[in-house]
Amino acid sequence: MSTLEEQIDVDAPVLAAWEQLHRVHDYPSFVDGVRSAQPHGRNLAHLAVEVDGVRWEVEAEITDRGRGRVMAWRTLDGPQLHGAFALLPLDREHTRVQIRVEYDPETVHEAFGGPRGFALAGAVERTVRADLAHFRELVEARVRAADPGPEEPEDAGESA
Repeated sequence: MSTLEEQIDVDAPVLAAWEQLHRVHDYPSFVDGVRSAQPHGRNLAHLAVEVDGVRWEVEAEITDRGRGRVMAWRTLDGPQLHGAFALLPLDREHTRVQIRVEYDPETVHEAFGGPRGFALAGAVERTVRADLAHFRELVEARVRAADPGPEEPEDAGESA
């Protein structure tokens, strides 16, 4: 098993990032290769994934681990992948998102093709980093859209 750990800081409150992680239908917006994602049942999601023109369907289980703002996930079929997101509040308006992904390199190579060895590990790392960057962009855009900012005073340049 190989393990990858990455993190990124997001200019958003922890609750905004936590809620975004639970919007399964938005996964195609920030997870490379996911073409559609539909939650079903209590903790399940059906994902349509496409990599290098090859498409397959994957069932995933998503579970929360208490108040620690940790969301764990694992595939139930297809390549066996599992991991967790941990959200750490840095202050009221900033959150650190950490991800841990565990995978068998040979299984990933069989499912996705591509390189082997260090090249495969590098490709997985680049993909996870890009996904985290897309997640940050999505969360920050939603926070900005929800908060119009301070109001500008009317007629600030006029005097009586």
